[in-house]
Amino acid sequence: MTGPRLSDRRPIPAGKRGPARVIVRPIMSVRLHINVDHVATVRNARGVRYPDPVLAAQLCEAAGADGITAHLREDRRHIVDDDVAALRAAVATLLNLEMAATDEMIAIAERVKPDVISLVPERRQERTTEGGLDVLGQRAHVAAAVAMARRTGIKVSLFINPDIEAVVAAAAAGAEQVELHTGEYCSAAEAARSHGPWPTSTGLDRWWEMPMPISSLTATASGRT
Repeated sequence: MTGPRLSDRRPIPAGKRGPARVIVRPIMSVRLHINVDHVATVRNARGVRYPDPVLAAQLCEAAGADGITAHLREDRRHIVDDDVAALRAAVATLLNLEMAATDEMIAIAERVKPDVISLVPERRQERTTEGGLDVLGQRAHVAAAVAMARRTGIKVSLFINPDIEAVVAAAAAGAEQVELHTGEYCSAAEAARSHGPWPTSTGLDRWWEMPMPISSLTATASGRT
């Protein structure tokens, strides 16, 4: 997401005595980043060198993608260390490395220097990321990652649950943007979604007033790795 632009002027009656008020709401610009993890999943399942996530990333960039995302999990179930190094050398737009806030991953990020690190929670038993990062519970690990990123000029994003408290905690931890876990909403029955737009139920409908940019609304139930 790039910076908001001011538009969507909507007059709202201010009551019988006062003049009409105008609320100016920014509209979120959209950038498309492509996750190439499951290109590596297919390669690893085949036990060969193809399909190649680096070639996939280059094809995405040639088609107009604004950036490439890869998740180096601790169990190396899809993207592996050599992929990260090769992606860093090949990606010409923006490389976002998703990772756990562990000493090993922090050291890898410091060596590879992606443009962005996105800190995510991990459990080895999970098929896909099941929720947002516990920023307060992992305060020390997040602080270590943020300190490394500041030394090396890497932008920090946190993958968090969609609530105001999590956004405030992420800002206090030094994150520069957040990514919201929307898996529960995507998995909900249609009737549960009919009560209104998803952000309204979280308190994040006034997203432009948050202390940092919301970089993306990611439906983890439909493909986060």
